[in-house]
Amino acid sequence: MTTTDLFTADQPSLREPADYLKRYYGYDRFRPMQEDIVRSVLSGRDTLVLMPTGGGKSVCFQIPALMMPGVCVVVSPLIALMKDQVEALHMNGISAAYYNSTQSGKEQRDIEDNCVKGKIKLLYVSPEKLLTESFFVFLKRITISLFAIDEAHCISSWGHDFRPEYTQLHVLKEHFPTVPTVALTATADKLTRNDIAQRLGMNDPAVFIASFNRPNLSLKVLPGTNRLPQIIKLLQQKPDTSGIIYCLSRKSTESLAAKLQEKGFKAAFYHAKMDPDDRAKTQEAFLRDDVRIMCATIAFGMGIDKSNVRWVIHYNMPKNIESFYQEIGRAGRDGAEAQTVLFYSFADVATYKDMLSESAPANLGLQLAKLERMQQYADAHTCRRQILLSYFSEDLPEPCGNCDVCRDPRVTFDGTILAQKALSAIVRTGERVPMNLLIDILRGSRSQAVLQGGYDQVKTYGAGRDLRFEEWRNYIHQLINIGVIEIAYDQHYALRRGILADQVLFSGRKIDLVRPDDAPKPVVEKVKTKTETQRDDLFERLRALRKKLADEQNVPPYVIFTDTTLEDMARQRPTTPDALRNVSGVGERKLQLFGKQFLDEIVGYVRGRVNAGEKPKGGTQLVTLNLYNQGMTIDEIAAERQLTAGSIAGHLVQLAKAGYDIDIASLVSPFERTEIERAIAVVGMEEGRLKPLFDYLGGRYDYSKLTLVAGLLQL
Repeated sequence: MTTTDLFTADQPSLREPADYLKRYYGYDRFRPMQEDIVRSVLSGRDTLVLMPTGGGKSVCFQIPALMMPGVCVVVSPLIALMKDQVEALHMNGISAAYYNSTQSGKEQRDIEDNCVKGKIKLLYVSPEKLLTESFFVFLKRITISLFAIDEAHCISSWGHDFRPEYTQLHVLKEHFPTVPTVALTATADKLTRNDIAQRLGMNDPAVFIASFNRPNLSLKVLPGTNRLPQIIKLLQQKPDTSGIIYCLSRKSTESLAAKLQEKGFKAAFYHAKMDPDDRAKTQEAFLRDDVRIMCATIAFGMGIDKSNVRWVIHYNMPKNIESFYQEIGRAGRDGAEAQTVLFYSFADVATYKDMLSESAPANLGLQLAKLERMQQYADAHTCRRQILLSYFSEDLPEPCGNCDVCRDPRVTFDGTILAQKALSAIVRTGERVPMNLLIDILRGSRSQAVLQGGYDQVKTYGAGRDLRFEEWRNYIHQLINIGVIEIAYDQHYALRRGILADQVLFSGRKIDLVRPDDAPKPVVEKVKTKTETQRDDLFERLRALRKKLADEQNVPPYVIFTDTTLEDMARQRPTTPDALRNVSGVGERKLQLFGKQFLDEIVGYVRGRVNAGEKPKGGTQLVTLNLYNQGMTIDEIAAERQLTAGSIAGHLVQLAKAGYDIDIASLVSPFERTEIERAIAVVGMEEGRLKPLFDYLGGRYDYSKLTLVAGLLQL
């Protein structure tokens, strides 16, 4: 068997989704909910998927595409990123193509021909291209396995990133009623979810809402004064890491990048008014780790699949929670720890309000209400993660411990009675009054709106007259933030019972609130002397190798392997292809392409450390390799390591199979080799069982000799 054969060993047949996950992606198990989604799509049912950024949405339609006959058509608004997405699929051994306006007519015809011939499993296309008459003619010629609508929130006018061209996608279901549709998004509240399914014409869709909790992301809000010095301090804590700084204006992205460059940071800027070629080059430089810091407007980021973004800073407050959640979600996609920081000042709020007033959008009231929710998050005195999750109708029972509020707790009091009074008033008014009117009712106001609605007759009228209007407003904001109350944006902003309401009213759930005057102002933490994530020298060597290979392949480094895969590799220190297969994220195609280089790097690193006098860590075969390279015999190595000679011979055979420079033939004489090979021809060679051979030869040769000759027959 040649070295190449070891990296292309026969694999078990593919039957279950998990088999495809291991073969093409290198993972042993699905993330939560992924397999259920895959099976829903495979059953032919329309499926709506809400899964946070980095949660693994792509696998949910890519594996069904591999398992089903025909082509999966993926609708994506991200023309600039289609090439990267397709290249990543190619690296995993999956046939895919993209189809958009950047290609020549001949290129597009070639893609069409390959789809007709069944050579492509996934075809990425923009909604503008999809909806052309010529493309529909092409679609009628091929077998379509499913339609995958990525960034599906773009279809809804309730969403935070509405794209008018998405509104016509309902024609897919009209022309291809039997083809299942899977719609995927990272951020969508209740209104947007319902709108997506309705606008796409989905037929009784299965709805999967994964947890929006990203516990690996730390959350922090800092005052929006002296931002540049604070940013520099934060970046000094994160040397040689990639991150994004989101700014409100194009001008501020350019000036901030220039100031950071003056301080010696590898920074660049990105915004929609740049020359398209310059914008593409800048994005490419960031994806390839040539630029570490990207100062950008929100034009940058949607669909960015860069897994090793270690931090996201918001120079200005976003205009709604959906945008904020999606933007911080670009950090820590690999599951490792990542930091998010929001700079907040009331001036940002005033700027947004002025912008909205000038543009006067049709849904001005909705946008102002969402801006207010974002402001409440920034002003919050309770766990910030609980606030984020409650916005998406998810309950986090305990404070997260990974936000600035949890690390520096505010002084609280038992606000259960206040919560019950507010909820009682909401229920008794039919869940149809907005906040200001509800407060007037609680305070016993004789305003015209109260009297006209007959609200002075409800039982809770005047139940909260002991508190000032602003106090009630503050407490209701807190109750909204933690999920006791929610706002019905589509019902004129009426207040309704939230996800915790019934527990507060009927199950004795206690609610802690913060008095407005007790909330301390956030402060900047002291600069840490070490980075939060410590990575050893081997990781850095593997990262350098990854960058070299990525540049040779003309792809971003994370397409080769993610940071978490490199960390697992550095921890396990595999020495053979089979051992490398056990590293999370190493699929068969990548093993073939890069396995030898990474195994060589690991062995070289360990050998260097041992030669420097360090006791080797990691695989037992590496220890044997080091002693062999020092010139020791098999018996000497066995004595040194207190192992049998047969075990040491087995190590050397495995290392030779992996391609390392070990002359197995020199360890056994020609006469011994000939006699043992003749015995093997008679007795046979059952894997892992040498005793029949040992007995046949009458014990003339020990197990180390038998192992070496058996190994030679396999090399």
